[in-house]
Amino acid sequence: MKTNQKIILATLAVFAVIIGVVLFMNRDTETESAVVPADSERVYPPTEGQPMLGDADAPVEIVEFGDYKCPSCKQWTETVYPQLAEEFIDTGKANLSYVNVLFHGEESVIAALASESVYEQDPENFWEFSKAVYAAQPATQEHDKPWVTIDKMAEIVAETAPGVDIEKMKADMADENSAIVQEVTRDNELVEEFNIPFTPTVYVNGVFLEDPFDYEQIVKLIEEGQN
Repeated sequence: MKTNQKIILATLAVFAVIIGVVLFMNRDTETESAVVPADSERVYPPTEGQPMLGDADAPVEIVEFGDYKCPSCKQWTETVYPQLAEEFIDTGKANLSYVNVLFHGEESVIAALASESVYEQDPENFWEFSKAVYAAQPATQEHDKPWVTIDKMAEIVAETAPGVDIEKMKADMADENSAIVQEVTRDNELVEEFNIPFTPTVYVNGVFLEDPFDYEQIVKLIEEGQN
């Protein structure tokens, strides 16, 4: 118990180091689809060192900025992602990279740190872990209740990523100089650099989607990128 309390306190300190002040934002469900810009207007968030699903040489890059505490991200993962993976990622037409967002404070940080530990120690199982975290998220009307804890993340890691040394994960989460803390810090810097307005924020082939649930627009951009 004392060890966990120490880790929690250290994680809070890490949280302060990473973002200082937490911003809470909600996805605007009434926005229109993005207009396809000229190539010179496209914006490509850097994906080097980020978890990537699919062929790194695929002609189209998709980048998701997601927050494990975000109910809209859960919805996107459970509705858009499976179809996207089946039709375009598994077929080599596109790849998908993931960047952590920390809009929901301490719990977002804990989940992000756990995800980076999985990616560091057992990268092949990162996406299984990621899907399992979203699956564990409570129903939308209860999502504000605390549920992301170090023990909960350790439980999900044990079930989905057997290659992870959980004690090392916990120690790294409490060490502000650890590699996983540096990665989460880098993700947060990308969020600030690209002025990410909501989660999930999705870029397809360099185009920011005002509505990440507009699958028709996603397909249009991917097909355009095959030419």
